[in-house]
This record gives sequence, C-alpha cells and structure tokens, in this order.
Amino acid sequence: MSNPLQPQNVGPPMSLERPYVLVAPNGARLDRSDHPQLPVSLDQIADVARTCFDAGARGLHLHVRDDQGRHSLDAGRYRAAITAVHSVVPDLDVQISTEAAGVFDVEAQLDCLREVQPTWASISVREIARIPQLAERVYGLCKEQGTRVQHILYDAEDAKLLEHWKANKIVRTGQVDRLLVLGRYATGQVSAPEDIDLFPLDAAPWMVCAFGSQEHICLQEAALRGGDVRVGFENSLTDPNGRHWGDNAESVAALISRIERTQT
Repeated sequence: MSNPLQPQNVGPPMSLERPYVLVAPNGARLDRSDHPQLPVSLDQIADVARTCFDAGARGLHLHVRDDQGRHSLDAGRYRAAITAVHSVVPDLDVQISTEAAGVFDVEAQLDCLREVQPTWASISVREIARIPQLAERVYGLCKEQGTRVQHILYDAEDAKLLEHWKANKIVRTGQVDRLLVLGRYATGQVSAPEDIDLFPLDAAPWMVCAFGSQEHICLQEAALRGGDVRVGFENSLTDPNGRHWGDNAESVAALISRIERTQT
C-alpha cells in the first residue's frame, strides 16, 4: 500500500491538482494589537472572507468574538457571521470552530453545535475526551444534523484515540476528515515539515496547519504529499523570512503561488 503522507514520485516535482485551501484568519487568541488586519468584527470577517476567496481560498475556518473581543462559542454570533460571509461570498465554504481555548467545557461545545447546526465544524479529539461520555452525543448530533466533521489532531495519541472511537462507533461512518496540527499554540512556536511524520499513516482525507515563519514551507510539503492545507493569521503572521504579511489574502495568494511553482 502506498504511504499517503509521503511523496510517491522520485525526480522532478509532480504536476498535481491544487490542494483545497482553507483560510483561518483570526483564531481564538490573537487580536488587532497583534496585527492591524486580523479580523474581529463581523464586517472585518466578511471582508477577509471576500479577499481570501479572491486570492484562491475555498473555505473559511471561522472564529467569532464577544463584545470585548474574546473567543466565543455564541450560537447567535456564529449564525450572524455565517450570514455575513455568505452575503458577500456565497460560494465560500464555512467551517465553524468549536475550540475550547481553555475557556469552554464540552457541554458548551455540544450546545454550540446543536444551536448553530453548521454545515461544517472542526472538533478537537482531545478536547472532547475531557468528558468521554459526551463523545457519542457530539458525533451522533453531527451525523443527525448533517454537520461535516473535521477532527483536530495534535499528535499520534490523538490519532490513536480517534481510531478507537471509530472502532467503537462513537465517531460515525463518514466522519473521517482530519486536520494535523504541526506544533502547539505557544509563544515562539515554529513548525517544521518533518513534523508531518509524527502522525501515523492513514488513507482518510487530511489537512495540515503549521505555526510560525515556516508555515508555508510546511504546507507546501503537505501539498506535495497529497494533503490539503489551512493557512492564515490563526497560525502565522509572517512569511518564511519573518516579514509580516500585509493581510490574510496576501498570505493565501503567496501560498498558492508557492504550491503551483512546485507542482509545475
């Protein structure tokens, strides 16, 4: 069997279809003091969605904030943000984050999914595992209401737990998509392409995000290996030389250009 996380060719770069590009423009932790173009308000998020779609992104990983700019799982804010995005870019996929970020418990994550009923959501395996008895309800709800799940995995142990839940039918049939997170949300974190090898092999669809100035280099490697990519200010504000991107759209366009140069 071929290795889905390893490049299958030897010699000149492969000519491949462009990977799916998901933009994560804000995350749960940064604000406009970190970068003046990091979107916080609904208008700012909608504007970034439009410019990133024009730059080549086909999906938006969405976080919303409360009135003080803090990370929120408020269903009303999520519904308003989804409406705002689709009013300007109706063809952009929207994935909501259920990230706890050290603030929310599993019950709040479950409530968010139930009340928003999103088309697509990212769910951290290790966060749901804080209350294992709720895992069946989380994934069952998503199956019932038609919410596509992307499992967030930080390491091989997360991947092992996901396989255990699949085997025990806690994770439902078809809930196979994975985001491999290279590194951690930590000050000064810089991911490396070889971090991909820390995850076990799996033929299921996979995507990569990476932290710090080497973000694009890591994502280029993921694309070469057949993975999809998540890019944006949630994970990195700078290019490989440490220069701050002007905005999320500039980062998206630069990543796509890098990948296309490699693939042709």
